[in-house]
Amino acid sequence: MANSAQHRGWISRIWRRGASGAFAVVLVPGLVATPSAQAQTFKVLYAFSGGSDGGWSYGDLVPDRKGNLYGTTGYGGSTACPEGCGVVFKVDKSGKETVLYSFTGPPGDGANPLGGLGYTGGNLYGTTAFGGTGGCQNGGNPSGCGTVFKVDKTGKETVLYNFTGTDGRVPLTGTVEDAQGSLYGITYAGGASNLGTVFKLDKSGKETVLHSFTGTGGDGAYPYAGLLRDPKTNLLYGTTEYGGSHGFGTVFMMDTSGKETVLYSFTGGSDGEYPEAGLVPPADNLSGTTAGGGAYSFGTIFQLSKTGQYTVLHSFTGTGGDGSNPTGGLVRDHKGNLYGTTLNGGAYGSGTAFELDSAGRYTILRSFDPSIDGQNPYAVMIQDTKGNLYGTTIRLGPSGWGTVFKLTP
Repeated sequence: MANSAQHRGWISRIWRRGASGAFAVVLVPGLVATPSAQAQTFKVLYAFSGGSDGGWSYGDLVPDRKGNLYGTTGYGGSTACPEGCGVVFKVDKSGKETVLYSFTGPPGDGANPLGGLGYTGGNLYGTTAFGGTGGCQNGGNPSGCGTVFKVDKTGKETVLYNFTGTDGRVPLTGTVEDAQGSLYGITYAGGASNLGTVFKLDKSGKETVLHSFTGTGGDGAYPYAGLLRDPKTNLLYGTTEYGGSHGFGTVFMMDTSGKETVLYSFTGGSDGEYPEAGLVPPADNLSGTTAGGGAYSFGTIFQLSKTGQYTVLHSFTGTGGDGSNPTGGLVRDHKGNLYGTTLNGGAYGSGTAFELDSAGRYTILRSFDPSIDGQNPYAVMIQDTKGNLYGTTIRLGPSGWGTVFKLTP
């Protein structure tokens, strides 16, 4: 397992920080932390073995209308890559896993899908961080600058685009689709300044770099999380892990022509630092998390109004069973309650699932037991119409390679 850390060189540095140390309506009265309360039910739906079934799922899950869950694993699957090239999988309601596609790596195929999937018309769309025909060299990781791919209903994979470096490299998240079928996404590196890009891929396979981050003049650098598209305005919202006026990351808005507006620059103080997660779907305000900073330096939950007013809704303490380092972002229910996970902290130090309700009350729903539940929930959870939450852990669990779980608050 130690070798895998070497092959995750592009994966969050918050892992090391934690080890050592679009829009949402949320009311902000005096925030009161409520006692930890274990969920009514928690169930491991599937435990990855790290073999042909995949291992370490970093990306968000996506459901279909029948309640099946689809996702990716960064490792496992084909052995053409160090510790596997990753897979696209399905887990049904009973917990049965099916590998829909196993990546074979360079030179032709992608390798190591680290983001979630989009689901449209029965087809799954996503990215691989490495592989493809681009000429990038990535140290101990597979060669190639990464790809955008499609997997159809039969499990057939098609590489839609191969990044070359100047147009972006190392895409770490999935894509969002507009009404015309164009896909929008980010790359963590590459572009004109090698600090990442926002790109558009149209139905014909033509890629356009909408923005290359510069890290200067208040611009962000290294966008880590996926984009949020407002279907009413077609505006894109996102975060960068670094850059901005203070070097601790930004929240940005962009139109489809590539015009960018930095909405907020994190200072690295009580407002948080290093936003690695995306933003909550549109309502009136943007809500998100920072992986570090805040009053106790373990991350925050924040709200940002359309006029730029920034409010910290919760600062993680990392003590007393509280979580630390939220990297997975938030999901908002119809009542305005926010749910999320922390990578670290909790009763076992292996991460938590939490709720911040519309009155500002914060509750720990689950402290992950690494040997049973899995360890380090990395991605945003999703919620079904009955209020059940689903997510993944990237490590340990019964087989040591992470889990897919169901949580009923």
